[in-house]
Amino acid sequence: MRVLVMEITKQVCSEEHSDLLKSMVNLVVTYWDHGQWKEAEELFVLVMETMKQVLSKEYPDSLTSMANLVLTYWNQGQWKEAEELEVLVMETKKQVLCKEHPDLLTIMANLAVMY
Repeated sequence: MRVLVMEITKQVCSEEHSDLLKSMVNLVVTYWDHGQWKEAEELFVLVMETMKQVLSKEYPDSLTSMANLVLTYWNQGQWKEAEELEVLVMETKKQVLCKEHPDLLTIMANLAVMY
Protein backbone atom coordinates (compact mmCIF):
# COMPACT_ATOMS: atom_id res chain seq x y z
CA MET A 1 0.00 0.00 0.00
CA ARG A 2 2.81 2.41 0.84
CA VAL A 3 4.49 1.68 -2.50
CA LEU A 4 1.23 2.62 -4.20
CA VAL A 5 0.94 5.83 -2.17
CA MET A 6 4.49 6.78 -3.10
CA GLU A 7 3.93 6.04 -6.80
CA ILE A 8 0.72 8.09 -6.91
CA THR A 9 2.39 10.94 -5.04
CA LYS A 10 5.25 10.87 -7.59
CA GLN A 11 2.69 11.38 -10.36
CA VAL A 12 1.21 14.51 -8.81
CA CYS A 13 4.15 16.07 -6.96
CA SER A 14 7.65 17.15 -7.86
CA GLU A 15 10.64 15.04 -6.79
CA GLU A 16 11.39 17.58 -4.03
CA HIS A 17 7.85 17.93 -2.68
CA SER A 18 7.54 17.30 1.06
CA ASP A 19 4.56 14.97 0.57
CA LEU A 20 6.61 12.74 -1.69
CA LEU A 21 9.52 12.72 0.77
CA LYS A 22 7.12 11.81 3.60
CA SER A 23 5.65 8.94 1.60
CA MET A 24 9.17 7.70 0.85
CA VAL A 25 10.11 7.82 4.54
CA ASN A 26 6.92 5.93 5.40
CA LEU A 27 7.90 3.25 2.91
CA VAL A 28 11.38 3.05 4.45
CA VAL A 29 9.77 2.44 7.85
CA THR A 30 7.83 -0.44 6.31
CA TYR A 31 11.05 -1.83 4.86
CA TRP A 32 12.67 -1.53 8.31
CA ASP A 33 9.75 -3.35 9.93
CA HIS A 34 10.21 -6.22 7.48
CA GLY A 35 14.01 -6.32 7.72
CA GLN A 36 14.39 -5.21 4.10
CA TRP A 37 17.52 -3.21 4.80
CA LYS A 38 18.84 -2.93 1.24
CA GLU A 39 15.54 -1.51 -0.03
CA ALA A 40 15.46 0.87 2.94
CA GLU A 41 19.03 1.97 2.23
CA GLU A 42 18.39 2.71 -1.44
CA LEU A 43 15.31 4.77 -0.70
CA PHE A 44 16.87 6.57 2.27
CA VAL A 45 19.90 7.60 0.21
CA LEU A 46 17.50 9.22 -2.26
CA VAL A 47 15.54 10.93 0.54
CA MET A 48 18.74 12.15 2.21
CA GLU A 49 20.25 13.54 -0.98
CA THR A 50 17.02 15.29 -1.93
CA MET A 51 16.64 16.84 1.53
CA LYS A 52 20.23 18.05 1.52
CA GLN A 53 19.69 19.71 -1.87
CA VAL A 54 16.30 21.23 -1.09
CA LEU A 55 16.70 22.10 2.59
CA SER A 56 20.48 22.05 3.29
CA LYS A 57 22.47 19.48 5.21
CA GLU A 58 22.10 21.50 8.44
CA TYR A 59 18.29 21.39 8.39
CA PRO A 60 16.88 19.15 11.16
CA ASP A 61 14.95 16.90 8.74
CA SER A 62 18.08 16.40 6.66
CA LEU A 63 20.08 15.44 9.75
CA THR A 64 17.32 13.06 10.85
CA SER A 65 17.34 11.36 7.46
CA MET A 66 21.12 11.03 7.66
CA ALA A 67 20.90 9.56 11.18
CA ASN A 68 18.25 7.08 10.01
CA LEU A 69 20.49 6.04 7.14
CA VAL A 70 23.22 5.42 9.73
CA LEU A 71 20.84 2.99 11.48
CA THR A 72 20.12 1.30 8.18
CA TYR A 73 23.84 0.82 7.53
CA TRP A 74 24.27 -0.39 11.12
CA ASN A 75 21.57 -3.03 10.74
CA GLN A 76 23.30 -4.34 7.62
CA GLY A 77 26.68 -4.53 9.30
CA GLN A 78 28.05 -1.77 7.07
CA TRP A 79 30.18 -0.33 9.87
CA LYS A 80 32.44 1.88 7.75
CA GLU A 81 29.50 3.58 5.99
CA ALA A 82 27.66 3.97 9.31
CA GLU A 83 30.71 5.48 10.98
CA GLU A 84 31.50 7.91 8.15
CA LEU A 85 27.94 9.20 7.99
CA GLU A 86 27.60 9.40 11.79
CA VAL A 87 30.79 11.47 11.95
CA LEU A 88 29.33 13.81 9.30
CA VAL A 89 26.10 14.10 11.30
CA MET A 90 28.09 14.80 14.46
CA GLU A 91 30.27 17.44 12.83
CA THR A 92 27.23 19.14 11.29
CA LYS A 93 25.34 19.11 14.58
CA LYS A 94 28.39 20.59 16.32
CA GLN A 95 28.02 23.58 14.00
CA VAL A 96 24.33 24.14 14.76
CA LEU A 97 23.93 22.95 18.37
CA CYS A 98 25.68 23.67 21.63
CA LYS A 99 28.23 21.05 22.67
CA GLU A 100 26.03 19.87 25.58
CA HIS A 101 22.91 19.32 23.45
CA PRO A 102 21.36 15.87 24.10
CA ASP A 103 21.19 15.04 20.36
CA LEU A 104 24.89 15.68 19.97
CA LEU A 105 25.73 13.63 23.06
CA THR A 106 23.62 10.75 21.74
CA ILE A 107 25.50 10.79 18.44
CA MET A 108 28.81 10.79 20.29
CA ALA A 109 27.66 7.81 22.37
CA ASN A 110 26.55 5.98 19.22
CA LEU A 111 29.99 6.55 17.70
CA ALA A 112 31.61 5.18 20.84
CA VAL A 113 29.54 2.00 20.46
CA MET A 114 30.59 1.73 16.80
CA TYR A 115 34.25 2.03 17.72
